[in-house]
Amino acid sequence: MSKRNMPGTVGTGLMAAVCLALSSSTAAESSSVPLRDIWSERTLADPVSPGDFQGRLELHELQSLMDAGEHLFNARFTTLDGVGRPMATQAIIPTKRKRASRSAFSRTAGMDANACASCHNVPLVGGAGDFTANVFVSEGFQHTDFDTTDPQFSNERNTNHLFGAGLVELLAREMTVELQTQRAQALQSARASGQATRVELTAKGVNFGRLDVYPDGRVATDHIDGVDQDLVIRPFSHKGVMTSLRQFTINALNHHHGLQAVERFGQRWTGEDDHDEDGFSDEIGPGEVSALVAWQATLPPPGRMIPTDERWQAAAASGEKHFEQTGCNTCHRTSLPLESLDFADPGTLDAAGTLRRGEGIDAIYPLALLEWAQRLPRDDSGRYLVPLFGDLKRHRIADQTLSALGNELLSQRFVERNVFMTSELWGIASTAPYGHRGDMTTLAEVIDAHGGEARSSRDAWASLNERQKSEMIAFLKTLVIQP
Repeated sequence: MSKRNMPGTVGTGLMAAVCLALSSSTAAESSSVPLRDIWSERTLADPVSPGDFQGRLELHELQSLMDAGEHLFNARFTTLDGVGRPMATQAIIPTKRKRASRSAFSRTAGMDANACASCHNVPLVGGAGDFTANVFVSEGFQHTDFDTTDPQFSNERNTNHLFGAGLVELLAREMTVELQTQRAQALQSARASGQATRVELTAKGVNFGRLDVYPDGRVATDHIDGVDQDLVIRPFSHKGVMTSLRQFTINALNHHHGLQAVERFGQRWTGEDDHDEDGFSDEIGPGEVSALVAWQATLPPPGRMIPTDERWQAAAASGEKHFEQTGCNTCHRTSLPLESLDFADPGTLDAAGTLRRGEGIDAIYPLALLEWAQRLPRDDSGRYLVPLFGDLKRHRIADQTLSALGNELLSQRFVERNVFMTSELWGIASTAPYGHRGDMTTLAEVIDAHGGEARSSRDAWASLNERQKSEMIAFLKTLVIQP
């Protein structure tokens, strides 16, 4: 696989050909590329045909789709692409505004970025974001128009990195199958025996509570823990409310850029091809969404840096032991096992408003073909070990005396204010600042802020002496995103 372009460089394929034409003194006269394509301020002039990328892709096909996605992720979208949504809000469900906004770009309900890479760029494109790249999240955008950063109306969130995102989604899919299979088997057992059945919900060694199932088909969900009642693991966002990269991408295009995907905002669901009334119809086709998904899904996972300084090596080795002894690895699990690296797009769990399997563009991206995938460790059963330092489960992370990580005033998708998805720690050394709002500058600060279910681990950390704390930080500082 060819090396990814570093930030600021030009993508491959057609865009590289265009730039090559620009470098020629006779490009304007001799290039077969239309003049408008050479200097056009439109980014989306060359649509990606989903029909060219269906079925199980070969490496060269996957690379071509990745290149298109990389170009789109770095592209500075313009009004000629359809940027702007004068009569639509940033709500996930297509929603009309009551009145056109006075300013297209703002840090609240208007567009807030020119490119995906505007926010996802630390330490390189696809990474996290600084405090200045925070986003404002609120379910209220479906019902009202407003221009305020008042926390009564929106939750301010720091930008997560995307490295290893394809592996995270694959883990979530397999865990969902495990949980839903356990429910189905319990129902079958209860019906067959005529007796109530209790089942402990466990996926990849992570416990999600229990179900009480009855012969008449009733299912008591009161004791489900850390996952929605449908038992679907939604691994993306700080709250764990986004099912897939495809859903995340469609949401983000509308939310941050005012670019609306046909599969959610087009004729099928809204009855119109220009839902936001900006004069541009069918702004983002399924091919463009697929390209962006493919690029994100194939980003390599973060790794572990081996320090050249022998003192750091020794400190990190001790720090990893402290990490385990304090119980931090109870939630921040070193790795989770994965059966398959076949990434289906659309995914098996995508919902209405996002194209689903069987709706015309089914593809499989074989991540095993990629160079980084061949370096993933395996367990004794041959399963891939994904070193995410997480558990893909929601936890209560704040309490009355340690509330900094639960300082939001609004719930999101019925997830309580002080409940968040365990943050994966891979890459944490490369993605400061910390906390859901990005307002903590050091790892020690964010560890100190853990409350709720993490209180005992936080107290164990607090009981360490200064040298031991320093060693644990030395360990965490080896978890990096590598270029």
